[in-house]
Amino acid sequence: MDDADFLDTVRGFNRFYTNRLGLLAKGYLETDYTLTEARVLYEIGAQQRVSAATLVRELGLDPAYLSRLLKKFREAGFVEAEPDPLDRRAQILDVTAKGREEYERLGSLSRRQLAGELAGVNDDGRRDLIQSMRTIRRVFQPEMETAATTLRRHRIGDMGWVIEAHAIAYARDYGWNEKFEALVAQVCSDFITHFNPDRERCWIAERDGERLGSVFLVDAGAGVAKLRLLYLEPQARGLGLGRRLVEECIAFARASGYSRMSLWTNDMLTAAIRIYETLGFRLIAEEKHCMFGPECTGQTWELDLAVR
Repeated sequence: MDDADFLDTVRGFNRFYTNRLGLLAKGYLETDYTLTEARVLYEIGAQQRVSAATLVRELGLDPAYLSRLLKKFREAGFVEAEPDPLDRRAQILDVTAKGREEYERLGSLSRRQLAGELAGVNDDGRRDLIQSMRTIRRVFQPEMETAATTLRRHRIGDMGWVIEAHAIAYARDYGWNEKFEALVAQVCSDFITHFNPDRERCWIAERDGERLGSVFLVDAGAGVAKLRLLYLEPQARGLGLGRRLVEECIAFARASGYSRMSLWTNDMLTAAIRIYETLGFRLIAEEKHCMFGPECTGQTWELDLAVR
């Protein structure tokens, strides 16, 4: 195939795809939003706290255009802005309860549309579709395939990275203070001081020498394994790595003879909570707290390891 034929084939697929999903319609998903407006609102809702600079960088938007969109969302009551605790010149966008409802509504509409499009596709067709999507993503993002992501045990220097990564990410994304950094440091210190390799484990996700994430499993006593400090770097999110880390914890806990797993998290960490729910964890308790500055709702989740 020569260059002209190749380009025409790609253009033909682009026309087919945009028409199929209705991406050129005046109102995306039969709403009053354009595709760009819906995508920006989705990113703010998914991340819940994100800087305007991050949206410009990740979505390739013109800063002035994004500023106009954000003004519209603020007037609608969807987002609030505050100074970035790490850079007072920048702004952090925080989704409101009303904005969260709109984010959930758009997500529901999108899933409904896709479900309709895929209703007549059998299992073989769905596998082919997923594989083709992975191929397209790999071609356009070859840096993601330069090396396989591996999970390894902890080694010297990892605890310092875990503490720093958590402290910076949670200050940036949620405005948490240094008391959270102290908590993470205490968890890491206790893990190293009392480490029992037969019953406990830390996994570090790594690709091409770069740390991408972490999770810990510690012995909480009475046959209970506690999952702690699940974390992913921004560039590693959305790739299924978080679920893979949690699955490693569950497999190790079962092999080590634990009867239950527990974890403590906060309600704004929706991506992690979705992983816990899909893997069988149950919410057993909630409580309001201000341990790290802003008011949060802490949650305790449990998994019966005897149930598969």
